[in-house]
Amino acid sequence: METWVALSIVAVVVVLTSAWRVLSWVWVRPKTLERRLREQGLTGNSYRLLFGDLKDSSKMTSQAWSTPINFTNDIAPRVVPFFHQNVHNYGKNSFMWVGPTPRVNIMNPEQLKDVFSNISDFRKIEGTPFAKLLATGILQYDAEKWAKHRKIINPAFHLEKLKNMLPAFRQSCSDMISKWESMFSEEGSIELDVWPYLQNLSSDMISRTAFGSSYEEGRNIFQLQRELAELVIQTTRSIYIPGWRFLPTKMNKRMKEIDKEIQASLKGIINKKERAIKQGEGKNDDFLGILVESNLKEIEEHGNNKNMGMNLKDVIEECKLFYFAGQETSSVLLVWTMVILTRHPSWQQRAREEVLEVFGQSKPDFDGLNRLKVVTMILYEVLRLYPPASFLIRNVHEETKLGKLSLPAGVQITLPIILVHP
Repeated sequence: METWVALSIVAVVVVLTSAWRVLSWVWVRPKTLERRLREQGLTGNSYRLLFGDLKDSSKMTSQAWSTPINFTNDIAPRVVPFFHQNVHNYGKNSFMWVGPTPRVNIMNPEQLKDVFSNISDFRKIEGTPFAKLLATGILQYDAEKWAKHRKIINPAFHLEKLKNMLPAFRQSCSDMISKWESMFSEEGSIELDVWPYLQNLSSDMISRTAFGSSYEEGRNIFQLQRELAELVIQTTRSIYIPGWRFLPTKMNKRMKEIDKEIQASLKGIINKKERAIKQGEGKNDDFLGILVESNLKEIEEHGNNKNMGMNLKDVIEECKLFYFAGQETSSVLLVWTMVILTRHPSWQQRAREEVLEVFGQSKPDFDGLNRLKVVTMILYEVLRLYPPASFLIRNVHEETKLGKLSLPAGVQITLPIILVHP
C-alpha cells in the first residue's frame, strides 16, 4: 500500500512539473518577456498563445508571393511583408513573435556593430531539425568549432586557389552563352526567361569548382537540395512541434529520402577524393580536394589525432553549405544585376565598354577581372539593393546590455539587412 502511495505521489509530481513546464513555455515566460520589453519602450503585437505572429506572417507571405513583383527597389514588402509592416506600424524600436519567442528589431548602426563584435553574447540560432537537413556547417557554428572549421576551410579561398578555379567558371559561362547564341540563330529574335539558365549556370560553376571531375554528381545533388529547400521553407511557416519530424507524413518521408540520397552521394565523392589524395593522384584545385587535403594535414600535425580535424559528417555538411549557399546567392545576384541594367541602359553601356576595353576578344583572366571598376560598382549596388540574406537572427542566452537596452535571456534579435541598407 505504501509503495502505491509513493508511486502515486511521484506520478502527480511528474504530471504537475510537466504541466508547469508546458504552461511556462506557452504563456508565463512569453508574457514575462513581453512585459520586460515594453518597460524599455519597445512595442509590438501582444503575445498570442503558442503561435504569436506566425499565422499572420504566413498569410501575408502567401498573399505577397501570389502576385507578380513590381519593378521597384523597395522589395521588403514582397520578401518580408510582415516584418516590413511590423516596423511600419511600431517603428524601429519594435518586436515581433515567432511562436512563443519574441524577436527584437535592431536597426541602430552602433548596436549592429556591437552585435557583430560580441559574438559570445549574441550567438547564432540553431535551426529546426528540418532546416538542419539543408546544411549546417561553419555558418551555424560558434566558438572553438567555428575556429577549427574556419582554419581548415580557409586554404580553399586563398587567392592562388581561386585563380585556379577561373577556367571552370569560364567554361560554364561559355556553355550557357553558346546555348543562347544557338537559340538566337535559329529564331532570329527570341524572348528568353534567363532565370532558369542562371540557376543552372551557378549550379554548374559550383559543381565544377566544388567537386572537380565529379561535377556531374554534384549537379544531381543540387537538384535534390533545391527540392529539399522548397519543402523546408514550407515547414518554417508554422511553429515547430518537437518530435513532429518523426511522424510518417508524406513531406517528412520525402525530406528523409532526399537527405539520405544526398548524404550517400557526398560520402561516395568524399571517400573517392580522400583515397586519391592519399595515393598522390590528381590535382587538388577544387573546393572538396582542398578541404580534404587541409583536413588531413591538420590531423597529421596533431599526431594523427582525428579529433583535431573534421570527421566525415563535418566534411559532408561543409560541402552541402558551400553548394547550397553559393548557388542561390550567385544566381539571385546575376538575375537582379540583369534587371537593374535593363532599367539603366547608360550603365549597361558603360559596363559593356569597360569589358571590351579590358578584354577585347580575349578570354577573361583574373588580373583583368580586378580592373573592372564599373562592373564592380554595379555588383556592389545590386547587393546593397537586393542583399542575399534579408535578415540575420541571434540568440540572447543571458541578460545582456545592448546600448540602452537590457535584453533578457530567451529573446532573439533580428538584424534586418534589407531595411538597414540605405
